[in-house]
Amino acid sequence: MLSFHPENQTERENYKLLVGSIIPRPIAFVTTQAADGTLNGAPFSYFNIVSSNPPLVSLAIQRRNGIMKDTARNISETREFVIHIVDEQNVNSVNRTAATLPANESEITLASLTPVPSKEISVPGVQEAKVRFECMLEQMISLEGTDGEPGSELIIGRIITYHIDEDIYEDGKINPEKLAAVSRLAGSNYAKVGEIFSIERPK
Repeated sequence: MLSFHPENQTERENYKLLVGSIIPRPIAFVTTQAADGTLNGAPFSYFNIVSSNPPLVSLAIQRRNGIMKDTARNISETREFVIHIVDEQNVNSVNRTAATLPANESEITLASLTPVPSKEISVPGVQEAKVRFECMLEQMISLEGTDGEPGSELIIGRIITYHIDEDIYEDGKINPEKLAAVSRLAGSNYAKVGEIFSIERPK
């Protein structure tokens, strides 16, 4: 096998090994609101479950040239955000929100997504997602980069309300085929759920 030491690699080389190896990765489409009221939206694939008791999720957001991205800054300031699950029907629209815009321009408007009011927080979600979580900030940790300066923010969010499309909700569970979630690979590549198989866990 080939062996690589992270300290001998550039950030981009490390990035390629990580995103090419840790696949498939779930995608969080996150809406936040800026101080001036601008509704921002962006997709992130450094996303996962932390706990079900209480329901916590994690989101890691890399800085750009040492500066917090709009999503991280808005979460830090308002402590509120909405996470949407990206699926086969909304992935093209969500992809458009990855464009780099000034902080006072809305990616939601750019992608022609439809804002929908949240029930417990002030940040709207978008109608086009079959699953969305209203979240409050539980904890934010700035992680040091290799240059000694902050390189990313690790965000832990507490889900305070689930919104689930009734068409995918069956017997207290979410039907994965009807959700049709997509995952992130590397480069411009995504993956569908594909074949589902079961293995019984040992007792």
